[in-house]
Amino acid sequence: MEHGLLDYYKAIENTSRQMLEAAQTENWDQVVRLEGACAVLIAQLRHKSRSADLAPDERKEKVKIMQRILRTDAEIRCLAEPWLNDLAQIFDKSSPAPMH
Repeated sequence: MEHGLLDYYKAIENTSRQMLEAAQTENWDQVVRLEGACAVLIAQLRHKSRSADLAPDERKEKVKIMQRILRTDAEIRCLAEPWLNDLAQIFDKSSPAPMH
């Protein structure tokens, strides 16, 4: 089945929404898995966009989708920040003390 460019944007939006749901339940392993899936979709979109263009009405929809993706991404970052700080502290504690 041939996917249009807009289908890739919608798939990325759907995956980012799933990432947010996983982040809200602190399922960070799932967030990372979905982030990988998003990266694949983005690579496919980049490849497809070399040979296809969006119609004017599709471009307007793309802008709306991208705005929703950016809002979702910001929410994920807000949820992930405390987790990333905790992770950084764990690594700092497990690192050997520098020798002077």
